[in-house]
Amino acid sequence: MIIHQFDQTNSILNTFISEIRDVDIQKDSMRFRRNIERIGEVLAYELSKTLEYGEKTVQTPLGTKKSFLCSDKLVLCSVLRAGLPLHHGILSYFDGAENAFISAYRHHPNNDDAFEVIVKYFAAPSLDDKVLVLTDPMLATGKTLENVLDALKSHGTPKKIHIISVIGSKSGVAKVERDFPKDTQLWIAAIDDELTSKGYIVPGLGDAGDLSYGIKL
Repeated sequence: MIIHQFDQTNSILNTFISEIRDVDIQKDSMRFRRNIERIGEVLAYELSKTLEYGEKTVQTPLGTKKSFLCSDKLVLCSVLRAGLPLHHGILSYFDGAENAFISAYRHHPNNDDAFEVIVKYFAAPSLDDKVLVLTDPMLATGKTLENVLDALKSHGTPKKIHIISVIGSKSGVAKVERDFPKDTQLWIAAIDDELTSKGYIVPGLGDAGDLSYGIKL
C-alpha cells in the first residue's frame, strides 16, 4: 500500500486538523462538518494528481483550447453517518463521480470492549473498471474498511482503490495495509500512535459522527 500522510508537512491542512481536534471549536458542529469537508477537498485534490487524463478540445467564444481532463470513472463510497461531511468535500471536486453508501456500526454482543462491525445498508453502482474511492474519516481498528471491502466484492472489480481518511491509528493503518490490494493508496491527514481497548484513537478527536450530527442513543 502507498500511504500519503499529510500532517508531517507544512500546509493549511494542519489548521483544519487542529480545529477538528480542539474541544472548544468542536462545540460548533457546523464548523466541525465544514472542516471535515475542507480536509476532503484537499485530499481529493492531491489524489487527483494520480488519475488518468486525456486530451480534449474546448470551444471558447474566441477560439479553441486543448485541455487535459480526467478520463477515469470514479465511484465514491462512504461509510454512514460519519463519512457524509468527508463525502461532500470530495464530491465537490469529483462532481462527476458515481456514489455508493454503506452503513456500518460497532456491535458489542457481551457489553464489554470486544466488538464486531455490522454492515446493514448498502447501495452502489457497478465497480468494474472504475476507480473506487473509499472514505472513512476515522480509521481506528480497520475492521470497518475490511467489512466494506467484502461487501463491495459483489458489485464488481475496480481497477484501482483509493482510501481517504482524516485520522487513523498506526494499528488500523497496518491492518488496512494487510487486507487491501498492494497497489491501494491511502490518503490520510494524520496518523496517531495509540488505540484504546474500546477501539478509539488517542489523541484522535472523539466520535466524528456525534460531533457532526449529534449524540446517538
